[in-house]
Amino acid sequence: MRKVITVLGSTGSIGTQTLDVAQKYGIKIHALSAHKNITLLKEQVDRHKPEYVVITDPLSWKSALDERIFTGSEKLLFGKEGLKQICSERVDMVVNALVGFSGLRSTLDIIGSGNDQAFANKESMVVFGEQIIAFAKKMNTSLIPVDSEHNAIFQCLQGEDKASVSEIILTASGGPFVDTDISRLADVTIEQTLAHPNWSMGRKITVDSATMMNKGLEVIEARYLFGIDPEKIKTVIHKESIIHSIVGFIDGSYKAQLSIPDMKLPIAYALFYPKRSKAAVKQLDFSALGALSFKKTDLMKYPCLRLAYESLYYENSMRVVLNAANEACVEAFLDSKIKYLDIPKYIEKMMSAHNDITINNYDDLLALDNEIHSKVSYATGGR
Repeated sequence: MRKVITVLGSTGSIGTQTLDVAQKYGIKIHALSAHKNITLLKEQVDRHKPEYVVITDPLSWKSALDERIFTGSEKLLFGKEGLKQICSERVDMVVNALVGFSGLRSTLDIIGSGNDQAFANKESMVVFGEQIIAFAKKMNTSLIPVDSEHNAIFQCLQGEDKASVSEIILTASGGPFVDTDISRLADVTIEQTLAHPNWSMGRKITVDSATMMNKGLEVIEARYLFGIDPEKIKTVIHKESIIHSIVGFIDGSYKAQLSIPDMKLPIAYALFYPKRSKAAVKQLDFSALGALSFKKTDLMKYPCLRLAYESLYYENSMRVVLNAANEACVEAFLDSKIKYLDIPKYIEKMMSAHNDITINNYDDLLALDNEIHSKVSYATGGR
């Protein structure tokens, strides 16, 4: 078990559940970071008493100073430099629960510091996966996935020869529209889109679950995290969210990881690895479980998943475009500037207009990410 950890994005869904797990098992919190949910951050600081606290939003930082919200022994830091400092502080593990492309800089800083990482920022792997894996090997640091699907694959691959893997199957709940006919998706509301049937998550990832872009990003992440060819990575609709992923082997056998849909299990697995925690979540009652269903993924209904697969056959700049356009489109949708079905349309438009190249420099990645955000914002009514 890791005894001392840092949590980036502590007020988000993964962050709050990580702190619950830490409290349950007596794990000390060295540092916390949040963007602007100062009220919740204050509660976390009072409860866990970290040495460092980072606020990345300038207005929230100013408010915290003006109102003297943090008056304990913790050291209050700000912005990118504050994040860089706590990523560099040596701890047993840094939990990277930052959302979006903005988490990439911290992913690299954590590896560069020699810290092991519980990895929940899938966008980092999407835009820079090959380079991240090479950097982690060079620095001899561990990347343990926290996403339930990749954590399940990670568990299933323990003790296995990767050369014997015939396929990886990522399960997907199908989101709130799994049983909605494609003809009825044109006018779905924000509220309907955010009503996920199985998981309690942040707004952005919940929209991604509905469009299945989240599954597309997971396909890309699996490609680099496990070094698996795209042709071997498949998806299947599994409404119950009991089987979190499946690994097939060349002899015809399959291994799957099953549990109730609760992120505390993969979080605890990452913090305790290579051992297991006791009672991270309640046990499954198979006699009461009933049937588990599976259905082929419809790429006509979920074009975002198709676009994610297509991006794997280009250089990494295309995946920067895919990710940035999706982030900007989800923001526009949540701001009522575009409709649900407009999301994949704008993403495909941006991808079609892009001439892909290999980018090995963080600043160039950031410049392209900003460029695509600006183009989508302009196209969807922003200025």
